[in-house]
Amino acid sequence: MRRDSVGLPVPGPLPVASLARGDVSWAQDMARFQIPSGYSRIHIVTSFEELVATPLVAGTNALCWPRELPGDFGEVVKALGPGAGIEDLDDARIAKLKLSAAGRRAAELLLEDQRRLRDLHLDPVLNAIHEYRRDEGPGPVSTDVFSFHVDSAPVETDTWLCSYFGAPTEGLRNDQARRHVDLPKTRAALLERFGGEDAGEFSEYLREHHFDLHYAAEPNAEPFSFGLGNLWRVAVQWPGCPVPAFIHRAPAMVPGQPPRLLLIS
Repeated sequence: MRRDSVGLPVPGPLPVASLARGDVSWAQDMARFQIPSGYSRIHIVTSFEELVATPLVAGTNALCWPRELPGDFGEVVKALGPGAGIEDLDDARIAKLKLSAAGRRAAELLLEDQRRLRDLHLDPVLNAIHEYRRDEGPGPVSTDVFSFHVDSAPVETDTWLCSYFGAPTEGLRNDQARRHVDLPKTRAALLERFGGEDAGEFSEYLREHHFDLHYAAEPNAEPFSFGLGNLWRVAVQWPGCPVPAFIHRAPAMVPGQPPRLLLIS
């Protein structure tokens, strides 16, 4: 079963206060994606077929198919009505929504992307995300989705992502991050909580609590947006994976704002 625990908030492109003010330039920037300058681990593809066929090898740990999708995804979100937490949206519910032509086009694209992934024997989930549950337990490393993290699985697999509406997922260069468990002060605090020696049982403790999946951004790090409409395939941490797993996190959520519309598999 995939471990997709997702820890400590790290400085992002703009503080939450700016989101609350409705900073238009921030929203526009976050809706776009540009490969970080001088970074070769992300590869751009031009079709779904290329996205599927391109291997994650030779240092490449993320593939992005940039798209400017037609349709009104905001209308889809509005038609879904109020909700709470994370709602799984099944095909029947999307198909039954009363929408204009623009809204219907967006809904068709949501269903089409899921069909594509199911044809690959994947199990995509479309979510309307009103709110994520925060890690309420005190400690040196939290493990909620607002932390930079990697996904993990016991077998070979990848993570597929697309943000259609709301703030997109954020990524972080591997060379601008360090695992929290590798930071001396953080590791010492975790070891004190564990109450034992820094040996095999401690490593298992870190793995069981997902601490080993979470990363701290370096002081000069520049997180980047996945953009809206772009379909991503990113590397997961699995035994024998030939490339480093891709580091990402959920964006800050502002109370009162419409939910995110996210596809994940």
